Amino acid sequence: MAEQAQESGFWEWACFISQQSAEKAIKAVYQKRGAVAWGHSVADLLRGLSEEVQISPDILKEGRSLDRWYIQARYPDGFPSGKPGDYINSEDALDAIRGAGRIIQFCEGLLA
Repeated sequence: MAEQAQESGFWEWACFISQQSAEKAIKAVYQKRGAVAWGHSVADLLRGLSEEVQISPDILKEGRSLDRWYIQARYPDGFPSGKPGDYINSEDALDAIRGAGRIIQFCEGLLA
């Protein structure tokens, strides 16, 4: 869905969906481990997992980057003025999609 949104020019939506997909993938890892995950910060959720699983600095960086899009890409007043589409471009969307993909792949390895 994020890729379709990006291709259609809905870059803010692609960023938000990317953040959500990474969040859900990490929460699936928590569930598999019988743990409870609260919150929406991808970086915080990854840090919580790091107590039991080795997480590379690159994956944590991707999580921090995706966290930017939870509020700003989702809400029409996420920026000081204008709408999210005035601030978010195709490059942002592609970066978010790639980052979410790396996190999802990491989580798939933990779920296997």
